[in-house]
Amino acid sequence: MKRSIRMAALLGAAAAAFSINPAHAGAAREVTLIHMGDVHGHLVEHPNLRSDGKGAMMGGLARMYTVVRKIRKAHPGSTITVNGGDTVQGSAEALFTQGQAVIDVLNEFGIDVDNPGNWDYLYGRDVFIQQFAGSAPRFRANAIAANLYYDGAPYQKKTGERVLQPYWIKQINGLKVGFIGYTASRGPQAVKTEITRGLRLTDGEKEFPEFLHLLRNVKQVDIVVVISELGLGPNVELANRYPGADVILSSDMHEMTSKVIRTRTGTLIVDVGQDGQVLNEMTLTKRNGKVAMVAFKQHRITTDIKPDARIAALVKQVRAPFVSGPDFVPGKWVNPINGLKLMHPIDTVVGYTEVPLYRSNFAGEEMPGVIEGSSHDFLTDAFRSVAKAEIGLIRGFRYGTHVAPGPVTREDLYHYIPIGPMIAKGTMTGHQLKKMVEDSAYACLATDVVQGWTGGWVAGMSGATLDLNPYGGKQNYVSNFLVNGTAVDPNKRYSVAGYYYQEDPQEINRTRAHDIEVLKDGQGNPMDAVEVVAQYLSSLPKQTVTRDNLKLNRFNLVRKLPAAAYGNQEIQPLGGVPAEPLVAIPSL
Repeated sequence: MKRSIRMAALLGAAAAAFSINPAHAGAAREVTLIHMGDVHGHLVEHPNLRSDGKGAMMGGLARMYTVVRKIRKAHPGSTITVNGGDTVQGSAEALFTQGQAVIDVLNEFGIDVDNPGNWDYLYGRDVFIQQFAGSAPRFRANAIAANLYYDGAPYQKKTGERVLQPYWIKQINGLKVGFIGYTASRGPQAVKTEITRGLRLTDGEKEFPEFLHLLRNVKQVDIVVVISELGLGPNVELANRYPGADVILSSDMHEMTSKVIRTRTGTLIVDVGQDGQVLNEMTLTKRNGKVAMVAFKQHRITTDIKPDARIAALVKQVRAPFVSGPDFVPGKWVNPINGLKLMHPIDTVVGYTEVPLYRSNFAGEEMPGVIEGSSHDFLTDAFRSVAKAEIGLIRGFRYGTHVAPGPVTREDLYHYIPIGPMIAKGTMTGHQLKKMVEDSAYACLATDVVQGWTGGWVAGMSGATLDLNPYGGKQNYVSNFLVNGTAVDPNKRYSVAGYYYQEDPQEINRTRAHDIEVLKDGQGNPMDAVEVVAQYLSSLPKQTVTRDNLKLNRFNLVRKLPAAAYGNQEIQPLGGVPAEPLVAIPSL
């Protein structure tokens, strides 16, 4: 701690001294940052059903590239394009090509620098290294990460070395701009354990002051930009602890910052939402030794933007083997996670919904995404029903998509389930089930946002209801926990159904379970989770999700979440939720 305090003081003094360095005085020079991120494998547009979208179609890489080109044209010779992690996961096209379909498109964007996210490790350590590391990575984007290290087998001789370069410097328009990269502080925890074996990811606490000092005082850059997958809340906290960054381009938490966050230390922070729905444009200048923001705009990628013809053609090309048509070959594509084959085009309709299916509502809205979402309610119903279990389970994944009332396709299901699980039935105790919700609530509501937050939102369930007090504090969030209308017995074993990976044969939903059986089809073959959900849809009257068969608001939020702190609507309270005694429950 003393070392951190001394380093923080040094950085503050250095930043102050640097800001008045006469060597950097003179006429204004500008650089424009083009910031994208958290694409999650989304190649084409999709609906935004949240209040800020009102059902409009948004996203699509061809339309995004049109905006990129427009910005570059408006600022010739002075733009830097940044991609913030979680790129190669999130869709069928990404899953079955281990991210290559997305990389093939984004390699045409001319991305200057990238920081990988936690889901970019999905296909395993070796694929990650091939895609992001070395002198000729598949993803040509100068991936950087100061907090990613080799650690033990099979890299014993490299243990302690960084996998990627920690920073990248660009001389542009008379300015020396330094970028420090941070990957997420954890790998894909919901998937099999060996995915990141041999790698170590840290929370950035040690590296943050170290590299701010290096770029400011040793490399003598004009502008310090941090590109970080540590999450918006942790990035705000780290900027306040360690002054010296001019800008943080944040990703991971899927928050959208139409207004720039300015920390107590003066750092400017923005985030990029989810699935390519927005693109940030920030122009900076340096005059008389001081960095200032000239302009900021968050571009919404809407259908009134004309798609770039070249990128649109490339997207069509990489999607052709997966959609209906002559290029689709049943069984050609093998799921790299579970080994099962893709037998149907992803644009095949498997059912219908009368209920908007998504999970991303803002914290101040009904059924906030950090607590619950209709898409996870739907998925857990499917697992529970097909398995004939008492309870369906899912972790609180942030990724997914929005499905508007109408047809539901396999493509939609792969956006919800792009990580290759099978579904298994087993048993867990009531104590385990309550702890699952308690732990997931603490992991996204704790006020220690740097070390307490471990990714994702509150777990989802079918067959259970409960009251959740967001101010309850660790292991004290949940009360009135009912399983099928009866108070949960902590010692009783309940039948459950959820994600299963054969590499961790004693776990369901990453929790120890007994009497595990993997769901199988009529021919006795293991069922991919997507096929389980498709089977559930086929069992519904008219194959349709309705208000009658999809019960929402299973987790009753007994107190409102805190108001947004920085002028933007928040999905997850960025400062956490302080533990307070429950003295009165205001109506919601």
